[in-house]
Amino acid sequence: MPDRPETGFEHIDDEKCRLFTGYIEIIGKKWSGGIMLAGVRGARRFVEYRAAVHGISDRLLNQRLKELEAEGLIERTVVPTTPVLVQYRPTERGQSLMRALQPLVAWGVDDHERQLREHG
Repeated sequence: MPDRPETGFEHIDDEKCRLFTGYIEIIGKKWSGGIMLAGVRGARRFVEYRAAVHGISDRLLNQRLKELEAEGLIERTVVPTTPVLVQYRPTERGQSLMRALQPLVAWGVDDHERQLREHG
């Protein structure tokens, strides 16, 4: 077998890479990133999330909130008032994920600007 050149990525464990990919697929699902961003910026009520995530339908917002709750990224609280008040907030795990994504967001902005410079 011929020697392969070193790439600098030999230390990456395949199993850990697959685990990371699973997390990226959760947050990368359409609307999920915007919902999480709205939450870390202070949205709590359904209407606040809907106003912050432009273009999302009520049905999809409800679906994504349930999915993010099932993943432990959003916490749903029912306040027994009249009418009932339902609040959604990012869990510490969700906030941690959003902090961890910041370097990837910065890379995306840099890459977008680079492409604009290169391709006008």
